[in-house]
Amino acid sequence: MAGYIVLGIGFGILAKVNGLSVLWVFLMSLFIYAGSMQFVGISLITGGASLITTAITTLLVNARHLFYSISMVDKYRGSGLKKPYLIFGLTDETYSLVCNDDAEEGFDKHKFYFLITILNQSYWVMGSLIGAILGGIITFNTAGIDFAMTALFVTVFVEQWKSTKEHRPALIGLGATGLCLIIFGSENFLIPSMALIAILLTILRPALTKKEAENE
Repeated sequence: MAGYIVLGIGFGILAKVNGLSVLWVFLMSLFIYAGSMQFVGISLITGGASLITTAITTLLVNARHLFYSISMVDKYRGSGLKKPYLIFGLTDETYSLVCNDDAEEGFDKHKFYFLITILNQSYWVMGSLIGAILGGIITFNTAGIDFAMTALFVTVFVEQWKSTKEHRPALIGLGATGLCLIIFGSENFLIPSMALIAILLTILRPALTKKEAENE
């Protein structure tokens, strides 16, 4: 909650100072619900980007969710009417929490996943609205606010690292990303790095699963 509200406030302020109304901020957080893409979306909207440019940019920024969803196939199977919303609401933070799977024994896991998802979005919407309102009242230099999303990704990574003894997946992610950054450059490395990570983790999955079982 703390992370989502703080980041949402940052988005709301940035959107408001760039001319978007409180209503638009609310609708973006309700129906788009993609933190990093919403930050990018502000510049796309205010810069008059075409629909094609917006679509391609959205695909590139959110491509990591293609790979998140693969690992959620088994977890979300049998979730019934909750499934469409679980798919829509699969963000980085929700993915992290669902992967930890801390539901109490005997508790309906699909209900647990649903509650995590809807609570996370409610925090994001709440923070966005607070930020939009503050952005209309307070005037100050907003330079650097968009870095809040990067800071969150680093925090999620650190928490995942501390919560498990198996660090090879994280090291694979760092190594593959660094290699693709060198080869493809900062503008084009996202898709290749996600593809490389998915391939490597798929190949190494039996060994990683075995090691994780041994650690438990």
